Amino acid sequence: MRSSIDRARKRLQDMNVLVVGNGGREHALAWKIGKSPRVERVFVAPGNAGTAEDAENIDIKADDFPRLIRFAKENQVELTIIGPEAPLTAGIVDAFEQTKLRVFGPSEAAAQLEGSKVFCKDLLHHANIPTADYKVFTDGDRAAKYIIDRYPEEKQNVPVVVKADGLAAGKGVIVCATRAEALDAINRVARDREFGAAGSRLIVEERLDGQEASVLAITDGRTIVTLPPAQDHKPANDGDTGPNTGGMGAYSPAPLVDDEMLRWIEEHVLVPTVHAMKRSRNPFKGILYAGLMMTNQGPKVLEYNVRFGDPECQPLLMRLKTDIVDVIDATLSGELDKFAGLEWDPRPAVCVVMASEGYPGSYERGRPIRGLADAAKLPDVKVFHAGTATLDGEVVTNGGRVLGVTAMGESISDAKRRAYEAVKCIRWDGAWCRKDISDKAVQ
Repeated sequence: MRSSIDRARKRLQDMNVLVVGNGGREHALAWKIGKSPRVERVFVAPGNAGTAEDAENIDIKADDFPRLIRFAKENQVELTIIGPEAPLTAGIVDAFEQTKLRVFGPSEAAAQLEGSKVFCKDLLHHANIPTADYKVFTDGDRAAKYIIDRYPEEKQNVPVVVKADGLAAGKGVIVCATRAEALDAINRVARDREFGAAGSRLIVEERLDGQEASVLAITDGRTIVTLPPAQDHKPANDGDTGPNTGGMGAYSPAPLVDDEMLRWIEEHVLVPTVHAMKRSRNPFKGILYAGLMMTNQGPKVLEYNVRFGDPECQPLLMRLKTDIVDVIDATLSGELDKFAGLEWDPRPAVCVVMASEGYPGSYERGRPIRGLADAAKLPDVKVFHAGTATLDGEVVTNGGRVLGVTAMGESISDAKRRAYEAVKCIRWDGAWCRKDISDKAVQ
């Protein structure tokens, strides 16, 4: 007898799919979705120069919900996939569902797992999920007093992290080592409002030591399908030095998380999180991304994201062999428990982010990019565009993180070699990247 998934697959053929967003994650999603035999057309709103090659760009911003909904209806879009966190936390899924459109991602209430670090930490605490100790403050004066009272001597080590509560494009987390650094971080978040409204509340939490790992899962609110572990590189410079960024590269799988550890994370982190969200009447459906610190006491949750990571999405989707549309369809139908599982290419993948001069600070746009065609000719390489645009028929820079050069290889070292070989093909004035992406895996 044909399964319900097979029936749904038969029903939804020759689909039009809309991907919302304009970064490297959205390019990877559009590219992967376009490979599905079930899909006829892939639209990306607003997209970038890379998505224009692999799909059809639509000039609608990700936060323009009425126009996106109208476009989906007028163009018979059977499935919409939301890439970035900002529209998710603003309620785009709720808006689409109210008009009976099929959309993949968590509701506005569930997306607060990423939209509010206070919400996330409180949930972790109440669900007894391992995380750092923390304090929540609504103003800078009380936060500063807490630091001064707890660390009265200026010269002593002050191992804390200061976090803006709301979304800050991956930059609202400041790791501190001294009292002066902690007080400065509090000033930046709460008084100077460097991160805008995201700093209306702030968290001061203990600094955890260890290596970070990313474990993503897809869930329909009941069933969880965990993806292979990945490792992101947040700091700007080699050796994990410099300011935090949106991510300077990633690789998968991450040997740091073996099969036994992955099962532990499922049991003690992912499952209780999904259950806690369900109990709170905010069931989570979509991609649940746990950012973890692998400490001497075991994994502890640093934060949750509610969508594919960028750049983790790029190596993960390079390795995914299962039709991603089938997976998403089963999730939306509440039938993920009947899904046979995901098939992965056993070869590792490494993504190296090429960035604009000055990032994560200020940078110039509009610099012509050369060598993309040469990189595209290399085997097992895909260049995903993030901050790019087309100007007078030429691909130019249009963001801080510009490209995610991704390659597969027989080993992590081989994948790294292939990725950097492609990086060497690509040039623009001020281009730079970290040189040590994935080195942690072979140390």
